[in-house]
Amino acid sequence: MSTTNTGALTPATEPDLLYSEEEEALRAAVRDLLGDHCAPESVLARIESDTPHDLALWKLLADGMGLAGLLIPEDLGGQGATHREVAVVLEELGRSVAPVPYLTSAVTATEALLACADAELLRGLASGRVVAALAVGLHRAPGAAFPVARLEEGVLYGEFTGIADAAAADVLLVPADDGGLYAVNADAVTVSPQISLDLTRPLATVTVAGAPGRRVGAAEPAVRRALTAAAGLLASEQLGVADWALTETVRYLKERRQFNRPVGGFQAVKHRLAQLWLEVVNLRAAARAAADALATGVDTEVAVAVAQAYASPVAVHATEEAVQLHGGIGMTWEHPAHLSLKRAKADSLAHGTAGAHRESLAALVDLQAP
Repeated sequence: MSTTNTGALTPATEPDLLYSEEEEALRAAVRDLLGDHCAPESVLARIESDTPHDLALWKLLADGMGLAGLLIPEDLGGQGATHREVAVVLEELGRSVAPVPYLTSAVTATEALLACADAELLRGLASGRVVAALAVGLHRAPGAAFPVARLEEGVLYGEFTGIADAAAADVLLVPADDGGLYAVNADAVTVSPQISLDLTRPLATVTVAGAPGRRVGAAEPAVRRALTAAAGLLASEQLGVADWALTETVRYLKERRQFNRPVGGFQAVKHRLAQLWLEVVNLRAAARAAADALATGVDTEVAVAVAQAYASPVAVHATEEAVQLHGGIGMTWEHPAHLSLKRAKADSLAHGTAGAHRESLAALVDLQAP
């Protein structure tokens, strides 16, 4: 027997860790698009500009391919897909370190609005014409307490830090002290950029000073659902980052020669790559299990905690190895290795650290500390 995230007993079921033909076709389509429109040099140029978000690429993904509405039912203009398909998209976005608000809008904000059943905003998100951000810090783990705005005479007051992709949002979803979640137009708040390690997913402080908002539902269940899905699917993005690092490092070491032989032929290097390959394979299993659990609703909290407890160290290790094994070129700003390293480091703090998820997992399975 196994337990779902509601605590009810259900017959044990094996998670489906394999990719379907449809998921592989989706991967190929997304990878082709990103290969044409998200080259490393264009990402580097964009993060050095005043507009780090690539909204033209977002339009291609959201409007052209319909990826913004994967989790939204068809009767609301979405694709009616599952978290498994979203996980595949996030793998590819992670590989390219794409500067688009997919995780924050198409996953986190969408899940919050699905919990509230707000048809109006969901239709806008499904079309890709509206980008939303949940006004909860990127560092908040599922189940953790979060700041709320003060509701006074029908308007909201508060300050929220560490809000990812707030600069690209048209709507902010703001939790308030009356227990509600409010949709606030972005032009009614002040968005102040924060210093971010990962420049492809910039953070900001959102100040709400007397802004009107429309109540869309209850904040607590919406935020919990949103952060659980975001944490679980973040593992797929981390998988994409780690897999890119491993693949590119192997490719480089086959071509780079030293002492008249490929560097990848040295035994010490082979051992490092073999260890990294095992870690990435295990990460793929953990990430796929989390995506499948989110899609089926079986053992969701446990699967998400396992995935996040494992994903962060592997993604950071893979990208650190990529920088080191590329030698001098890996240390340069022009090489994209640092983009993946920064994304991996930032992701390791997003939606709870690996240590926080290990503690959560221990509580979920009643594993007492020695």
